[in-house]
Amino acid sequence: MTATDFQRGPGGPAIILVEPQLGENIGMVARAMANFGLSELRLVNPRDGWPSEKARAAASRADHVIDAVKVFDDLASALADLNFVFATTARQRDGFKAVRGPVEAGRVLRARHGMGQRTGILFGRERFGLYNDEVGLADEIVTFPVDPDFSSLNIAQAALLMSYEWMKSGLGDETKTNFTGPEMKPASKEELHGLFAYLEGALEARGYFRPAPKKPKMVDNLRAVLTRAGFAEPELKVLRGIISSLDRFSPAMPRGDGSPGDDPRRLPAGARAGKAEADSQAHKPVGDDEDAPPLGGKGTDND
Repeated sequence: MTATDFQRGPGGPAIILVEPQLGENIGMVARAMANFGLSELRLVNPRDGWPSEKARAAASRADHVIDAVKVFDDLASALADLNFVFATTARQRDGFKAVRGPVEAGRVLRARHGMGQRTGILFGRERFGLYNDEVGLADEIVTFPVDPDFSSLNIAQAALLMSYEWMKSGLGDETKTNFTGPEMKPASKEELHGLFAYLEGALEARGYFRPAPKKPKMVDNLRAVLTRAGFAEPELKVLRGIISSLDRFSPAMPRGDGSPGDDPRRLPAGARAGKAEADSQAHKPVGDDEDAPPLGGKGTDND
């Protein structure tokens, strides 16, 4: 996906708000529109008048939408130049109008836009939405799959959902985003098997595979866990570095405490005994009489 896929462009459905009550809600609708490339906002008889500094502040720099707002005295005038209009509602209405979900509605709007038609999406008041006669001025209904026990949406939320569906309907691949994660080369089987061998060797040295007859099954389980993730080369390097550090250092012999090879616990039992004896001999006093008091001790000529 290129950056231009998400750039604001001309056209797109007009967003029509009928008797919006709060400037803050108008501003948040403008912000939602700008997020997804829409710019034409129409207001029908806003309660607190227009312009509104509260709306501009809530728009969070979507000034191009706020500056282009058109205000109408009645809904019929706001819809007059449009060819096709969706009315948003959370309630079932009497009548013969088609009802679509937001995904399908976004595609319908995109197709009609491609045919050169001017389209719009109609939103009602914050408190109770649209009257039946206002819905009657639209061509079709769009409703959202919300919890029927809590179906009321904030007007800005509803505008955000429809603006998103409009943007998504114009993408070559609807699952793509405007940036992606890093591309990493998948690890080869040779590298993965090398990690297995290294890890199994480290665990074997620590007596992890107990009891011994269960080792084959434990190894199988370990490999199953590590093969499921589908590691990339850099990820295997991180794991090997972690295992190497754990293999070479311990809380008793932390990094900076000398060579991990000096840790007597890393030696076989026989070697540990020999090293202990060697250390003991190295610290014995010099002289033929092991029981002689040390120089400077009581009872010597140094008193």
